[in-house]
Amino acid sequence: MRYRIAVVFSFLVSFLQAQEKPNILWIVCEDISPILSFYGDKTAKTPNLDALASESLIYDNAFATTPVCGPSRSAIITGMLPSSIGTMHMRTGRDIQSWGNLKYKDTVYDPKGQLVHDLNGNLIREYSAVIPENVKCFTEYLRANNYYCTNNQKTDYQFAAPQSAWDENSKKAHWKNTPSGMPFFSVFNFEVTHESRIWLNKDLPLTVHPKDVPVPDYYPDNDIIRNDLARLYSNVELLDIQVGKIIAELKKDGLYDNTIIFFYSDHGGPLPRQKREIYDSGLKVPFMIRFPNAEKKGRTSELVSFADLAPTMLSLANIKPPKYMDGQAFLGNFKAKEREVIYATSDRFDEFTDRIRIVRDKQFLYVKNYHLELPKYKNVSYRFNIPMMHSIMENKENNQLNTSQNHWFQPKSDEELYDCINDPFQLNNLASNPKYANKLKELRILEQKQFISKIDFGKYYEADLIQKMWPNGKQPKTNPVKIDIKGNKIVLKSQTEGASISYLLVPRDSKEKITNNSKWKLFVAPIVVPSNFKLLAKADRIGFEESEISEYN
Repeated sequence: MRYRIAVVFSFLVSFLQAQEKPNILWIVCEDISPILSFYGDKTAKTPNLDALASESLIYDNAFATTPVCGPSRSAIITGMLPSSIGTMHMRTGRDIQSWGNLKYKDTVYDPKGQLVHDLNGNLIREYSAVIPENVKCFTEYLRANNYYCTNNQKTDYQFAAPQSAWDENSKKAHWKNTPSGMPFFSVFNFEVTHESRIWLNKDLPLTVHPKDVPVPDYYPDNDIIRNDLARLYSNVELLDIQVGKIIAELKKDGLYDNTIIFFYSDHGGPLPRQKREIYDSGLKVPFMIRFPNAEKKGRTSELVSFADLAPTMLSLANIKPPKYMDGQAFLGNFKAKEREVIYATSDRFDEFTDRIRIVRDKQFLYVKNYHLELPKYKNVSYRFNIPMMHSIMENKENNQLNTSQNHWFQPKSDEELYDCINDPFQLNNLASNPKYANKLKELRILEQKQFISKIDFGKYYEADLIQKMWPNGKQPKTNPVKIDIKGNKIVLKSQTEGASISYLLVPRDSKEKITNNSKWKLFVAPIVVPSNFKLLAKADRIGFEESEISEYN
């Protein structure tokens, strides 16, 4: 059988031109909508974010691909819609932070201890999603082009992060470890605004008073709800302190004006009728970019999807994005024509499965519901940790919700259409209004082209999809690396389609324990092994168990 050299990866590496490669820093927070002062909401005091925003290009139309973290982050790292690669169900496995081989349970339980089923009544097991063989983490392209890539620390990709994706992937990962002469791409993730911090931070002092918070139209206005909103804004102020520290560190290292800085949230707000809901409250995010020397600043209404981040990072590094990506570059040498619409998906959230697809342009949101027999509101157990959820349900049971507050609990319609400028909370469905028939038809056709004409793994029952990915319930395994000698150089190969190879050069007499956090390098070209060293190599394919380590002395 013919072996394939891993350097090819099924993509062609575009070598960087002579121009200087920019450092890139991502500051990523969790679960907040555009509720910051530079979007017009002055409730939280965020001097560090305000200072960054004053020197940044602020995006007014940036959207996650899914209103929950796992599928959203899979889109970010691959440049693909979750429905295109089978990562749309939240969540596939317990521990998807680590490199290496994980132990997956045969069944999944919700927070109440109930077994999770798909829409056909089949039990769901934990798994790492096996995505199409040609799809890579975009950081692998950066590494192949001499970038040093670090992630501190969250992944949540719906698959175990492959060794080949990062030079460092841990709580200690940092740009400071970048070898001399190399540019870096570094990610820092801050969890202080995550949904869980609404209750986990309950004993911390509120720095925003409940009487000062704006209450969205879809909530009753009472003390419990105001208190949770105040906790959210107080968490945002804690986030601002953390952002200030990372910016100060960058300045101290003399890198502030030599680094492109991205700030964004992984999806919309953490509260009920925000997270997991496929409206702006769950999808629209704060997003800004600070360029070296603040050379571009102001605002833009350009539409950005999280699927666009991967090709944009490559474009900024002067690497041509692969054609397979759903996303498109919105900056850099390979910038594409501006988007007219973005797409988003909603499938399984914890114990509740559905299939909803949306198309959003700068003004209108189109929603296609595929299962009218299922309720719009999903009684997800996890969010009942938030006190306001109990208050909302109590008001519902006592018929105390007004029309706007009750929108969440209405039966589904086949299609929904909202004017997001005049109806920012998406409470007035215009789908049956003849005045908007042309817009409805226009967005319906686009939805069908994306999710019916093209591959959409959400069409499958999840248990059937798992069977395709893991035949007979067993995770496939990457074949070991084959080591070939070509003159005085070593060529590393893998028999597994789509596999990537990582390697280490270790002194023969070294007693160092080899772990996944050792300084593994990505194999991209034949290598010379010094006479007093040994070579260790392993292969991985996304969703597969990684191979054993091969050794050459």
